[in-house]
Amino acid sequence: MDIQQGFVTANGLNFHYASTGTPDKPLMLFLHGFPEFWYEWKDFLPAFGDDYYCVAPDQRGYNLSEKPAEVDAYRAKHLIEDIAQLVDVFSSGEKFTLVAHDWGAAVAWGFALKHACQLEQLIILNGVHPAVMARELVRSPAQAKASEYIADMQDGGVAEAYSKNDFAGFWGMIESALVHEDGKFSDEEKQKYIEAYAQPGAAHGMINWYRAMKIKAAAKDKNANNSDQKEVFSRHSMVVDVPTLVLWGMKDTALLPSCIEGLDEFVTQLTLKTRNDCGHWIVHEQPQWCIEKIKAWLNR
Repeated sequence: MDIQQGFVTANGLNFHYASTGTPDKPLMLFLHGFPEFWYEWKDFLPAFGDDYYCVAPDQRGYNLSEKPAEVDAYRAKHLIEDIAQLVDVFSSGEKFTLVAHDWGAAVAWGFALKHACQLEQLIILNGVHPAVMARELVRSPAQAKASEYIADMQDGGVAEAYSKNDFAGFWGMIESALVHEDGKFSDEEKQKYIEAYAQPGAAHGMINWYRAMKIKAAAKDKNANNSDQKEVFSRHSMVVDVPTLVLWGMKDTALLPSCIEGLDEFVTQLTLKTRNDCGHWIVHEQPQWCIEKIKAWLNR
């Protein structure tokens, strides 16, 4: 099935997107992570296009979508509103299915908390629930250590540093974390990522997602006190009450396995499937397994 591409305006910005299927079918919206773009879903869009109108936008700051310069433009409330307005463009008002990974999953969790009535179902691939992340940064020294890179990302000069040597910093975030050999990229695929990173303003736009985030990573200073993370969220307001499938690569070194412990406390209709031979980039390492699990769950 051929993948179509186009542009739409939503939330005051111009968004690029890729799609399969036709608008008369139920909407399935795919949200990529960092440092990705719509191409993360290249195997998924054709797989579901017979039954759904599959749309994968480049989120704000990425690839061919618009890239506001201000850090505040990347606050969660704006990212969530992007999705709400994109749904208005692509859907006739019916409930839709939301699929997301990594940073896209952070937006998807936020959308599910704020706009549950619009969701038919939620599908998350290695993307931690915000309340669980806040909990783990407090209780788990291992997760706090694994999250130290976020503090680096929030410093100045990161976009410039990551852009050196043909965007080696951005590409390395993916390539160095691949666990399963099936996740390896061809030279042609790698070049598509380099071209996306090279879009004017993209390097700063991608990094601004980290600089604007509410949850702060543990400081590298061992004497730092991160107990204030407990006050970031109110537990009763963080429950997702829509059917939710979570697929998780257990060798994720950025989001450790403890990030799915007790998840059913925050997700009332949870189905959790794990795989031990892949990590954070499960979308690339085991795309067919993910597609099969999603299809089986959709037909439950």
